[in-house]
Amino acid sequence: MAESGEKKRSSRTKGDELPAESALNLLINETVLMFHRLRIVADQVHHHGEVTGALRSILRSLDKLGEQTVPQMARARSVSRQHVQARVNELVEEGLVELKPNPAHKRSPLARLTPLGKKTVDAMNRNEARLLSNADLGASDNDLREAAETLRTVRAYFESERWKRSLKNAK
Repeated sequence: MAESGEKKRSSRTKGDELPAESALNLLINETVLMFHRLRIVADQVHHHGEVTGALRSILRSLDKLGEQTVPQMARARSVSRQHVQARVNELVEEGLVELKPNPAHKRSPLARLTPLGKKTVDAMNRNEARLLSNADLGASDNDLREAAETLRTVRAYFESERWKRSLKNAK
């Protein structure tokens, strides 16, 4: 044990030091932390309601993009079709989503919001907008728009062929 005032010895040698964390690593790590915090915030905003984050995500997607099949929603989220199907079934049981025949594919119906589903999404959006408009973040709107654009750029890269080639070349 080191005495007070005495430095603790490190097991690392001078040439064995870890490199400083890259800006991209810092951004990714902060984004992961933000993702987890936003899940908590969403539960707080929605008062731990029966509409879970996964269900809210599907409702919002149907509101923003319109009718979609379960496989389309699953691909967009990089989750299994079965997972999305189970959530859509819950929303159908709650009367928030309905399934209609898909002229392009007999076995994959289109999911769409019901009037109650639209009303629910609109209420969620109003509640969030009301609470978030009062958030004093200490960052300007311009700062937030810049941060959003940076995240969009990074996401686009990781969705691109350049990233896929980079992965392939690293193997």
